[in-house]
Amino acid sequence: MKIENLLKDSIGDFDADDHFSATVETPIRDDAFDLSDEEKMARIEKDVANILDTLGMDMTDDSLSGTPRRVAKMFVQEIFGGLNPKNLPKLSTFENKYEYGQMLVEKNITLYSTCEHHLLPIVGKAHIAYISKGNVIGLSKMNRIVDYYARRPQVQERLTRQIVQALQLALGTKDVACVIDAKHLCVNSRGIRDVESSTVTSEFGGSFNNLEVKQEFLDYIRLETSF
Repeated sequence: MKIENLLKDSIGDFDADDHFSATVETPIRDDAFDLSDEEKMARIEKDVANILDTLGMDMTDDSLSGTPRRVAKMFVQEIFGGLNPKNLPKLSTFENKYEYGQMLVEKNITLYSTCEHHLLPIVGKAHIAYISKGNVIGLSKMNRIVDYYARRPQVQERLTRQIVQALQLALGTKDVACVIDAKHLCVNSRGIRDVESSTVTSEFGGSFNNLEVKQEFLDYIRLETSF
């Protein structure tokens, strides 16, 4: 399921030139949406109950009896809601009538995702920038596109590139950049249990590969914001 197909209805018409690469796909089957949300939740509820029962938990206890249903609902409708293209935010753009030609940066976007290797949380911040080539996008749309791609089993490298690619397609320009700094609980709470480390990934498109432009973006990220 290619990203252009998912984004087309959300964005409207766009020119998918050769310089837009669609190689960063979430591994999802073609029949992923044959079941309704309710059918998926019913299956997951049984599976979660079986896991807890296998672990020796007393599923008749008041605290546990509703857990399988809660987890099923959380998986389908909340933390993995970004798997369903019906939840893709509308990425409408509008003409840059005020002719703002400098970099626009949206920083410190709160990010919650789930590591697809252990299904443990990823928590961090995303920083996005673009330089308009004639169109601009609402600020909240940038937050929403981060949230959409984060709400699925993820790898941080893929997430970073998906955010950039989606905004490139919406804005009709390669000049988009994203940096994510996040903690992975699969590292912090298990295995090595390193609570201090975080993971930083970046994707720089178009003019952001110019060292001066890239440095300007990174300098903006470092600015402290206090009100």
